[in-house]
Amino acid sequence: MIHSTAIIDPGAEIDSNVKIGPYSIIGKDVFIGSGTVIGPLVVIEPYVTIGKDCNIFQYAAIGAAPQSLKFEGEKTCVKIGNGTIVREFVTIHRGTEFGGGITEVGEENLLMAYTHIAHDCKIGRRVVLSNNATLAGHITIGDYATIGGLVAIHQFTRIGDYAFIGGKSAVVKDIPPYVIASGDRAKLHGLNKIGLKRHGFSQNTLSLLKKAYRIIFRIGLTQNEAIERTRAEVEQVPEVVNFINFIKSSQRGITR
Repeated sequence: MIHSTAIIDPGAEIDSNVKIGPYSIIGKDVFIGSGTVIGPLVVIEPYVTIGKDCNIFQYAAIGAAPQSLKFEGEKTCVKIGNGTIVREFVTIHRGTEFGGGITEVGEENLLMAYTHIAHDCKIGRRVVLSNNATLAGHITIGDYATIGGLVAIHQFTRIGDYAFIGGKSAVVKDIPPYVIASGDRAKLHGLNKIGLKRHGFSQNTLSLLKKAYRIIFRIGLTQNEAIERTRAEVEQVPEVVNFINFIKSSQRGITR
């Protein structure tokens, strides 16, 4: 199951059902769960935990020190959830003490070729990062979000659940859940209707989100006025509450 040319540190803990390809390097304090496949020429540096049934393709580099001037060699880590696919040349950096000490990728994500995830990012589950998607430090991406190819996201930015960001976009402010955004700089283009339907959102929920979106973004109210009106006029189903709370809690400001 482990190729004879792979280099495995004695301090790594690897399940007996893990496959490791030729010339891969696994550092100390690395934990790899059952059913995971590590391709050839992969580098996994210390303090990385990889869950079960993941697939790490050739030339991926996971757990390198963060590209942060504040980093002083402290023990920080990367955690990758079960069932995640990491394609060729993906890079994932460890966290920083300043940012909480962990870079975390959730379960069942697809990280396409050349994706970069910088220090202290938090990625939810069932997220798709398309080719060359580039995440700066301290970014949070919600569940079921899709990030297009060649997208660059500014540090400390948040991307909401089920959001869709079109290719070659530059994102500098928070993207609310359930919407489509694209452009340089990114702008909102309505609800992610197709994506929401594919994930089983009811027609009633879609109608309520559409009404909330229109009040907040289309009729010229201030943010506080729009939120109060949305609370008064739109049924507060969980998705609408999530939409409002995300906007209200933004620190960077909301893409409009």
